[in-house]
Amino acid sequence: MTRNVSAELIGASPQILALVEEIHRVARSDAKVLITGESGVGKELVARAVHSQSSRAHRLFVPVNCAGLPETLLESELFGHVKGSFTGAYRDKPGKLELADSGTVFLDEIGEMTLRMQGLLLRFLETGELQKVGSDASVGRVNVRVVAATNRDLRELIGLGQFREDLFYRLNVIHLVVPPLRDRKGDIPAMVAHSLKLFAGRGDYVVESIDAASMDALLEYRWPGNVRELENVIERLVVTCRKQTATPDDLPHEIRHRHDASQRPRRERRRTIADDLYKRLVEDRESFWTAVYPLYMQREITRSNIRDLVDKGLQHARGNYKIVAQLFNMESSDYKKFLNFLRKHECQLPFREYRDGSASRQAS
Repeated sequence: MTRNVSAELIGASPQILALVEEIHRVARSDAKVLITGESGVGKELVARAVHSQSSRAHRLFVPVNCAGLPETLLESELFGHVKGSFTGAYRDKPGKLELADSGTVFLDEIGEMTLRMQGLLLRFLETGELQKVGSDASVGRVNVRVVAATNRDLRELIGLGQFREDLFYRLNVIHLVVPPLRDRKGDIPAMVAHSLKLFAGRGDYVVESIDAASMDALLEYRWPGNVRELENVIERLVVTCRKQTATPDDLPHEIRHRHDASQRPRRERRRTIADDLYKRLVEDRESFWTAVYPLYMQREITRSNIRDLVDKGLQHARGNYKIVAQLFNMESSDYKKFLNFLRKHECQLPFREYRDGSASRQAS
């Protein structure tokens, strides 16, 4: 059963209202949809909303995480396999595309798909034919609406030779952009109320609301993990809080600390770990891989320290990660490795806000 969009895309901000209206408009067609947005903004919720408002709503919505499986297993997951096609293939198995016949398949993290898999997907989109792993011929056609999503810039990947341009144009018939939470903070009170009710109803918990200071702290926070991070914070608060109304002391340290810092009178800022690391990189000309990476992997510094360091680099580079990589004394060939490290450890900050000069600065 698909979830109702009105129960999931919470808020009345202009951004979310425009998105809901656009979903309603495009859902009635069978056009392919590409959903883009940062990690954690709710791209799958949008995909489910498109399906639930379409003529295919009575059929299956089948999600596939394209980054969660190696290439060979992803091929079997999408197209199915025949008995004996590989070790462990003891019987014929239908793929997700076949299961989604007359329904919708959601290809999440499409930007992580290998070039070979992109070619197989492109052929399917052009013909509708399924060829299972281990089979020499097509086993028939299916009628599936394809909705894809990514948090990566596919045009940039095309330029790097990592994504097929012809596949991009096949997928990008309708483009839906999901705004980050920091751009619609006015929706946070409604989202908090919804999440409190949802999580509190799952067990014998006492918390029912949060006080004004806690809400202020939530509104001041940048939410790098977007809606998913907010939901996690509220779920943890519901489980750990032992009173009906939560206070700032019940919030995670990074949120509480940022709020406390914003309330203190401005005075000379004390040096931080990020300041020291930044000096080693920029002034002492040490490399990120020798001065920072080992400390993080040995847990001598935290994810927050890395984010603060990246924030300083992006401020200097005006949002250009390639310049940050040079600033941190990396070889040009290390650029993708650096971005992959940041993504994997959830330390990548959105670059656009630094380019328009609106990036949040560390509290003084």
